[in-house]
Amino acid sequence: MDNINNLVTYVSEIAVIYGLKLLVAIPTLIIGLWLIKFVGKALGRILEAKHIDPSLRPFLRTLLNILLRVLLIISVASMLGFEMTSFIALLGAAGLAIGMSLSGTLQNFSGGVMILMFKPFKVGDVIETQGYIGTVYEIQIFNTLLKTFDNRVVFLPNGNLANSSLINYTHQTERRVDMLFSISYGDSAEVARETLQTLIAEDERILHEPAPLIALSKLNNSSVDFTVRVWCKIEDYWGVNFDMHEKVYNTFPKKGLTIPFPQMDVNLKKAIEE
Repeated sequence: MDNINNLVTYVSEIAVIYGLKLLVAIPTLIIGLWLIKFVGKALGRILEAKHIDPSLRPFLRTLLNILLRVLLIISVASMLGFEMTSFIALLGAAGLAIGMSLSGTLQNFSGGVMILMFKPFKVGDVIETQGYIGTVYEIQIFNTLLKTFDNRVVFLPNGNLANSSLINYTHQTERRVDMLFSISYGDSAEVARETLQTLIAEDERILHEPAPLIALSKLNNSSVDFTVRVWCKIEDYWGVNFDMHEKVYNTFPKKGLTIPFPQMDVNLKKAIEE
């Protein structure tokens, strides 16, 4: 009977001790999580007010959120009476085990750091990589979000992205538009050249420097091909490309020029009977 009474007394004392600690630790955890969320939003507003690179903002917010949560967990654990040296050692061992099992995730984290340090692209750039092309929507701590032109969002792991080749279409302010136009055999090459020069001169988006190139580049099977290369601002690239093709299609026939299509001449000969 005495043993039972002692056990009940011991359990009661433990319940009182840890109950009081829980009464302090639980509100601390709740308030701490709320404060971390508040600090994250405040940091976002500060970074925006300071005109910090949009690529860095979500990365810094996520990193700060993780660090503050770890510190909060350590603080709550100390309130519950855990030995910090043992807890930190346990946390380190758990971190090592998790790190080994999530090596790919750590690679993505380091890849994100590399991207933000060397800046092969930034938010708003148009890039092509790993079979996708689109606008960089957000650079996160582990992934980069790419929004394609048909409004799909592609999640690209930063580890692969930092170690693979990519094309940044908006890294430079100007871009060359390469086009190919054809006329039929027998049409005047000089008229075609003059017509192309006029159409280029009429388009104010096309730059004078570097100078446009118009060259008779190939005598094809059923056409005479002209290579046209002009320079424009990045934002005018597709407009210049599409408009030039439409203007050529509408103007060439008025100048007596025929836009050819693939064709084959077949000659039939009657066999001579002996």
